[in-house]
Amino acid sequence: MRKVFIAVLLVLGLVAFASAQIQAPTSDVLGAHLNYGRGCAGCHAPHNGASGNGINKSGDLTGGTVALWGQDVGALFGKTIITGSTDGSTGFTEVLPASMAAGTPDVGGLLTCLSCHDGNYAEGAMMKNQVYETLPATYGSLNTIPTLLGKGTNVEGYLASHPVGLNAAVSCGGQYSWDCVETNGVIAMTGPNSSAFVKNYGFFVSLSAYNNTAVVTCTSCHNQHLMNVVSVTAKKSGLPAGTYATMFFIRAPYNPASGTAGSNQTAQFCRQCHGGEANESNGSYTIPTTF
Repeated sequence: MRKVFIAVLLVLGLVAFASAQIQAPTSDVLGAHLNYGRGCAGCHAPHNGASGNGINKSGDLTGGTVALWGQDVGALFGKTIITGSTDGSTGFTEVLPASMAAGTPDVGGLLTCLSCHDGNYAEGAMMKNQVYETLPATYGSLNTIPTLLGKGTNVEGYLASHPVGLNAAVSCGGQYSWDCVETNGVIAMTGPNSSAFVKNYGFFVSLSAYNNTAVVTCTSCHNQHLMNVVSVTAKKSGLPAGTYATMFFIRAPYNPASGTAGSNQTAQFCRQCHGGEANESNGSYTIPTTF
């Protein structure tokens, strides 16, 4: 009888979980990247990509060769940025590609993003330096989180941002990483701890491969085409399959407005790469993801 009771509780828990989290979006999935009504053409110029939507001040005409990119990227070519400060002064150095034809993953995963999101070299883009979504009241006064990088002091710029670029590597093994397997820059979560984590949460990040090493770019954590919804499948996660709410274009379920006390959803998202801090790496395989 006790086993039946526990089974019923688990079923009811899954039903409640599904009804609360698996949901269809209520607004256009492109969200902020609708670009105040311009839509896809805000970033892509389908018939004149190389001219950068008429704003290519640098004279570079290679932008349109990659995804018909319509924003001016020339001002960023070859620039050095330092991201992910580890002690307040040093971080990960990234030399941006010298052209859109460089063929490295930081072209589509970083350079194109910065053509709108950089507040230093690309400040002429349409960004307004604040978050697009309406944030829950629990965020307090932090309801205009800046979305421009490289603008202002180090606290507001790249040094205070997560490491990105060809030197921001994700590895397997060791004290702070998963017991995963990396092959030619592709990570497989097949170890006892990492595979259990995938069942309890998932592996949604889209890491890039560079010189046979998995590296982090902007698009590793963000899907630029889906702001408010993410599709969960059995291939990615052990969570019930369906479309889940998310925010900030994050590639995984993330709903700060869920109202669940003690939710661990944010920590779980970070633990996809930071395996040493996960429950599964510290003796517990049974703590579920709560949204």
